[in-house]
Amino acid sequence: MILTAHLLAGAAIASKIQPAPLALFLAFLSHYFLDLIPHWEYSIDNIRGKRWGKSLFDFLKVGWDILAGVLLIFLFSENQPIIYAGAFLAIFPDGLTLLGLILSNKLLEHNDDFHNKIHFLKYKKIPLFWGIFSQVLVGGLAIFFLFL
Repeated sequence: MILTAHLLAGAAIASKIQPAPLALFLAFLSHYFLDLIPHWEYSIDNIRGKRWGKSLFDFLKVGWDILAGVLLIFLFSENQPIIYAGAFLAIFPDGLTLLGLILSNKLLEHNDDFHNKIHFLKYKKIPLFWGIFSQVLVGGLAIFFLFL
């Protein structure tokens, strides 16, 4: 999933689940659950390949993705801190992956290995339409629940 879908799902979970610690834990777990769904992702091959001199565009894509998610949360939620905490925790596993690429830490590499296993359907041939539709559906449902 792109980060916008993860952010929206984490925010929706945090806005509806009580008590707050359970909501935050479920927002974190939602990342792995959503990554099980066949989906499309944009390339960050320069970051993955540690080609830092060529990775500016990859970082810009990630930044715009996060900005879009935060903006949608701002527009469609009650803007409580718990909602933004849930959104942040929903993208935290991808942050750990990025940190693992930068630091080459064994513990972080284990997270990346697990994360890649979750993405097993990513490597199957799925039509682009369904890969994008799944993210629009997740994002749309999350906005619906944020708006309730």
